[in-house]
This record gives sequence, C-alpha cells and structure tokens, in this order.
Amino acid sequence: MRIDLAANYGEERLPRYTSYPTAPHFSPAIGADTYARWLSELPGDASASLYLHVPFCREMCWYCGCHTQIVRRDGLIAAYQQTLCSEIAEVAETISRRIKVEHIHFGGGTPTIMAPEAFAELMAAMRHAFFVLPSAEIAVEIDPRTLTAEMVEAMRLSGVNRASLGVQSFDPVVQRAINRVQSYEQTASVVDRLRRAGIKGLNFDLIYGLPHQTIASCLDTVRRSLELAPARFSVFGYAHVPSFKKHQRMINEAHLPDGLARHDQACAIANALKEAGYVQIGLDHFARPDDAMAVAFDQGTLRRNFQGYTTDQGEVLLGFGASAIGHLPQGYVQNDVQIGAYQHSITNGRLATAKGYRLTDDDRLRADIIERIMCEFGADLGDICARHGAEPEAMLASASRLKSLISDGVVKLDGDRLAVANDSRFLVRSVAAAFDAHLDPGKQLHSRAV
Repeated sequence: MRIDLAANYGEERLPRYTSYPTAPHFSPAIGADTYARWLSELPGDASASLYLHVPFCREMCWYCGCHTQIVRRDGLIAAYQQTLCSEIAEVAETISRRIKVEHIHFGGGTPTIMAPEAFAELMAAMRHAFFVLPSAEIAVEIDPRTLTAEMVEAMRLSGVNRASLGVQSFDPVVQRAINRVQSYEQTASVVDRLRRAGIKGLNFDLIYGLPHQTIASCLDTVRRSLELAPARFSVFGYAHVPSFKKHQRMINEAHLPDGLARHDQACAIANALKEAGYVQIGLDHFARPDDAMAVAFDQGTLRRNFQGYTTDQGEVLLGFGASAIGHLPQGYVQNDVQIGAYQHSITNGRLATAKGYRLTDDDRLRADIIERIMCEFGADLGDICARHGAEPEAMLASASRLKSLISDGVVKLDGDRLAVANDSRFLVRSVAAAFDAHLDPGKQLHSRAV
C-alpha cells in the first residue's frame, strides 16, 4: 500500500456505486404514476428480482446506516407485513402478468423480527403474485441475537437457501462501543441451526474502522469466523455520518481509527481471508472458490446492485417496503422513507413511490463503465462505448479526474483498456468516480474512500 495515495485520495467522500446515478440524485419528479407506467411497459419476457425492506429492530446498533427504527410492539410489525403483501399484489396487478423471479432478498432492519407465520404468509404472497423459479436464490439478513427456532423452521419451509449474518466484530470492547453485544457462541448456535435446516449458503458481514478496533482484534474476529466456515464474507468500512444518522453521535469520534489505520485493518482482513482460501471479489466481498459469486467473478459476469456484489443478471429489481429502491430499464424508483407515509399510500391503493431517476443514454454508458470498474478493477472502454454508440476518446476526455489517477500510477491505460494497478485497488471507488458526471465533491454525502 502506498501511503502517499492513501493520503491523497483516502479522505474523499465517494459513493459505493451500488447504482449509478446514486440515490442522492433521485428526484420527486418521478412518482407513483411514472412507476406504474414503467411497470406496465416491462417487456413480455422480463424476469425480476425482488427486494423487501423490513425497517424494524429491537435495539439500535450505533454504527448502523440503514433505514430502520426501534419497535417494541409486534402489532406494528404485523401491520407492516400486511402492507407489504398489499404492495406486492398492487405491483403484480400493474404489471398484469406473472413474471419470473430469480432472486429474492429480505433486508433491514431485521427481517426475521416478523412472526414466523407472517414471514410464511409473505413468501406465499410473492409466490402467488410472481412465478418464483425453483432455482431462485432466496436470501434473508439475520441478527443472530434474536433468531428463533420457529423462524428457522419458517424459513426452511419457505424455501430460503441463503442467510447473511451480521457479525461485525467479536471484540467485546468494540461491541460495547457500538451497542451490539453478540457472543461467538450465539453466532455459532445460529449457524448450526441454519445448516441443520438445510440453509447452507451462509454469508458473514464484518466491519472495520469501528471504535477501538485494531488489526489484532480484526484478525481475531476473522479467525473465529473462519471456524464457522461461511461461504462468503462481506467486509465493509464503517461510514461515520452522524449528520445523517443521528444515533451515530453515540460513537466517540476520538476512538475511531484514521484513514491509514482503516486501510491497514482492511488489508489485514483481506490477506487473512485469502490465506484461508477465499477469493477476493471486487472491493469488499470474499467467497470460496466454488461459490457462485467466485465463479461469476472468474467468468466476468459479476454484477453490482443495492445489496453489493451479486450474481443476479436481471435488469429488473422490484423494491417493496419503506425506503426500498427498484431498478427498471427506464430508471430508478424509491418508496417513501417514512413508514407511515408508505403505509398510507399502499393502504389507499396507490404505489408508494416518492422519488426516482429517469436514465439517459449517457447514464447507461457511464453505469456500465463504473460497474465493470467496481467488479473487475478495469474496463474495456472501446467495447463498452461501441455497445452504446459512443466514442471512447470522448468518454476519456470527459473524465478529468482520470488524469491525476494515471499520473499517480493508480490507473493504467493501454489504448482503450483501463486497469486499476494491483497496489491501488483499495482506491477503486476513486477510479469509478472519475466517470461520475453527477458527483459533487463538495457535498459530504458518502463514506470515505478508504
């Protein structure tokens, strides 16, 4: 790692590029009527992926950057689940045919906060509204501290075949500093129960850059996680944005590692996972060599969406729930973030779209370039531009930030082929940002590049 590069670029606030353009550029000009029209215009052979957002937790983790709220009354959760069922029916009716579904992802919040019978009812509603393929991946994000045996059984009966477990850190000092005390034994017990239920596609989420975190504590967390042998790891840098997420003010900034320390932690985790036989996938994912994500990476078919790296090849993502984002060929749509407003719209028979973005031809071109950079640490600009009827010379000329990245050795350009240098891959977001025509560096909307 070159310290000079980390110093020059590491403090920049840049998107993670799970979409392009990114959510801050969505506009209320795209509303429910536009979404309904886009749904009705979907091609007859379209297939879709479904994302369901469950914005409830039993307690707040102070590092959290998700749209969620603390709830004690189960009645609120039950009412929200019924709203999800209604929204699913409304969207399916607007499409007017039973389209194929290849991926389903439950995110949160804590999706497993629902009652087991409510989860089963929700899955049944999706199978009724859409043709969920027998081979579909059905994934659920899980808080190991609250998962019950009854929910594991409901997941099994509903066809869930992948689960993402929030681990973050096993260091008790770090756990107390982020208000998430979760023992290794709790996590190991959930892993065992899931595998006994036949849910063997397990992902662990780890975070670096947390308060009091050190390289030693990061490596200890990796060591203990490897004992449980998940198929995949997601390793994210903590994004400290207390101006947007007020609960993050509970974290003492004096206890946060600086950019260089964050990078050292990320490298230590990555090296330990690679030494254990995992393949590094893009910026922050790791998978066993025989896992579908590693295969997609090797074959050049890896994609990126709002859940991070994915094997999902679809062009249609239907989002359900408060704050959920969808992606259609025409553009992006996002539901109202406020749970009450979301429920009011759906209850009154109206889609809950609050804002969105209509893609231009230039957006689609730049989105393809950025996705390949994020997935493959490089891009064949000639090939991508040719598919979009554009000239690579014009695209390179518009990427003014690219010149300094090339002169600093971060990027190598061979004709129209762009590649991120091996020792600079930690700056892949900086390279992707060079092609972002919407980026405003003056606005502190995103996490640090390192």
